[in-house]
Amino acid sequence: RQERVTLEIYDVLGQKVSTLVDGMLQPGQYAAMWNGANNSGVRVATGVYFYRLQAGSFISVKKMLLLK
Repeated sequence: RQERVTLEIYDVLGQKVSTLVDGMLQPGQYAAMWNGANNSGVRVATGVYFYRLQAGSFISVKKMLLLK
């Protein structure tokens, strides 16, 4: 059954930088790529960021490093 899925990028201060996915998806495997820009299309600085994946009641937060 479909679940609401969100994939968001946050900076080290906890501020949302970008939303990559926000919608209803069927079960399955998906891929998403972040181009290093915020929601306004401006490239962000090199550094540590976090991505937060929520699918229904499942939530996962992981750390990543953006290098230019």
